[in-house]
Amino acid sequence: MLRFQKIISRHMRTTSRMPKKKTTKEKTTHVNPAETTGPVKSNKDGSISITVQAKPGAKQNAITDVSSDGIGIQIAAPPVEGQANTELVRYLASVLGLRKSHVELDKGSKSRAKTIKLVDTTLSVEEIVNKLTTEKGS
Repeated sequence: MLRFQKIISRHMRTTSRMPKKKTTKEKTTHVNPAETTGPVKSNKDGSISITVQAKPGAKQNAITDVSSDGIGIQIAAPPVEGQANTELVRYLASVLGLRKSHVELDKGSKSRAKTIKLVDTTLSVEEIVNKLTTEKGS
């Protein structure tokens, strides 16, 4: 019996150990933080997306907030049959100095949280943020 215990204990010492973890190198990619955080982002296809919190039914069109969550915009149109969406696109085009055909409603046609897509624009992300913040200040 003693011999059997020695064999079992020797076997348990060698097999009860957990195998060592294999370490792998993590791939690090350099990402420009200005392009990934904030309400204005550059897309792979060359377009620019703006996250907007729309507030329809206001007295006048105005930018109320520029934060990392989104751009708060008051719209002087009721949220009926897309009137506020049309007014939002028109207002953003005038603020950014773009044609209305270059400003599209990408997501959120029936929501207050919207994504606006700017196509065929020569403006950079920083220029767009600067124009929005100066419009907010005025």
